Amino acid sequence: MSPIKDFSLTYEAINEDITFSVGDTITGTVTFNLTKDTKIKSVLVKVKGDANVRWTELNLTHKSTFTAHIRYFKLKEYLVAENTRGTVLPKGIHVFNYRIQIPREDLPSSFRDGHPSWNHGHITYMLEAKISRSWRRPSRTRKEISFVSKTFPYVGQVMCSQSGSVTKDIGTFSKAEVQLSATVNKTVCSPGDTLSVVVKIANSSSKNVKPKFKLVQTTVYHAGFYRKTKQKILAKVVGDTIKPRSEETVSYQLTVPPDAVYSIHNCEILTVEYNLKAYVDISFAFDPEVVFPLAIVPPNLVAMHLSEVARPYHPEPLGHKVTATSLLQPSLLDLIPYPQALLLTNTQHHVRLILQT
Repeated sequence: MSPIKDFSLTYEAINEDITFSVGDTITGTVTFNLTKDTKIKSVLVKVKGDANVRWTELNLTHKSTFTAHIRYFKLKEYLVAENTRGTVLPKGIHVFNYRIQIPREDLPSSFRDGHPSWNHGHITYMLEAKISRSWRRPSRTRKEISFVSKTFPYVGQVMCSQSGSVTKDIGTFSKAEVQLSATVNKTVCSPGDTLSVVVKIANSSSKNVKPKFKLVQTTVYHAGFYRKTKQKILAKVVGDTIKPRSEETVSYQLTVPPDAVYSIHNCEILTVEYNLKAYVDISFAFDPEVVFPLAIVPPNLVAMHLSEVARPYHPEPLGHKVTATSLLQPSLLDLIPYPQALLLTNTQHHVRLILQT
């Protein structure tokens, strides 16, 4: 029977959200009780950051499994120095303090993809304490920490609104069209925020049409040249019917779910993006739509950029037929384009494809 009892690992919260970011220092204690004098090879605490994706695709002849892994960092602190001959610790309770600083690198936020049964990927930051003894299996205890990146798209455009328009021709023998013009009040938002959308619809057709809106989360997993995309509708609003040969301007609101995960753009194998789609539902026709890209970021990051001294500026359009206006000058992050394949110098990157016939 192991003499190691009540093995525990704790860390101190540095903010109300109990999150960590780049450059933060994790401090805490490792505690255990020895029922007798015990020879210990080492006691250490380590923290590591990893990204993993895995999914399986089936066809008529075989099953293919795609996996990829990135190790961002792994740091150790020895609480009892490693000694192959062993260090004898006396019977009783032992308490060790540790202090580890998270690297100042461009690291993605923590991410877990829902229920384990359909989980295709995760980004985790794990704290672990380990007691090693010769000719014995190591004793371990782990705690996952919540990590929030400081790198997000559009962070310099906190006060941006976006506008776009589209026209759809309807009818074969008689010319008619439906025109949609839309404006959303934000480019950057946080979980729990409210998005306000103003739309103008000019319906010169003989059909009833309805404005609709949806907030969509798109998660993309990459393994080498292969990718898997999953979309999830977080919020949806259906407007009132616009009658034939009429024109109306109306406003609607959508709420970002409080549990929405933050945008992820700085991970090679996993990205999380958001967009707001404004479209007109037309029966027996393709629906015209305007798509607005959004970034969901921590509230404190929004507050930080709002507090900056700013002057008016006009950024480049965010997409086809979409324009933005802002009351803030761009931050340095907006002047650096996000690479499609960001590879850190200390990153270990593994991709594997398994074919099962």
